[in-house]
Amino acid sequence: MNKKIALVTGVSREMGLGFEIAKQLQKANFDVIISARKLEKVLELAKEIGAIAEQLDITDEQSVNQLASKISQEFGKLDVLINNAGAFFDQGAEPLSANMEFVKNALDTNLLGAWRMIKAFHPLLEKSDHPRIVNVSSGAGSFGDPVFGLSNHFSKVPVYGITKLALNGLTVKFAKQFEGSKIKINSVGPGFTATYPGTEQWGARPVGEGAKSVVWAALLPDDGPSGGFFRDGKRIDW
Repeated sequence: MNKKIALVTGVSREMGLGFEIAKQLQKANFDVIISARKLEKVLELAKEIGAIAEQLDITDEQSVNQLASKISQEFGKLDVLINNAGAFFDQGAEPLSANMEFVKNALDTNLLGAWRMIKAFHPLLEKSDHPRIVNVSSGAGSFGDPVFGLSNHFSKVPVYGITKLALNGLTVKFAKQFEGSKIKINSVGPGFTATYPGTEQWGARPVGEGAKSVVWAALLPDDGPSGGFFRDGKRIDW
């Protein structure tokens, strides 16, 4: 119970944001559980850094509840939940031509996945002295981001942007419910990060910087903010 335990979802690639978040949390003295749909991939990544690997499908309530039960039995609590899993970046798409099955699947992952996780792991977070939830969002889900905001994005990304907008709203609603508790929940837009080869030439910043922005919200002091949308510790208008 004295160990600090963090769970990061959507850790499936060595260059990915989730993997870097896990490494930075380890440096902050957390025992880190990394998870993804494909166990074989997350096992490989866990071996690299000495993390704990778990299979998790955030779109499957049974899978989510099974992992919550396992962590409860093994650790008795959870200190940090990083809802990093996300997908369905529909670059070049238009709202009128959107495939509605694609829309439903995007919402199921990017919004409802985080919702399921928070509901399932809330009892374990309540047992932590300093519980934190971080929803990894995007400037594409904001009004205020000057480059990637809803009305500013060069490629619209209507489905992805709307799911992240909804995720920010979910953060606010949970923060309201958690008022008076120890739990702090915030959304973080890590910015355009170089999670794929060659994106640096398009202006992507190092993955470590984006991950640091997320980890900042995981390490907030007890008098820190809750219910906000941040990048690099600064509020983003959304």
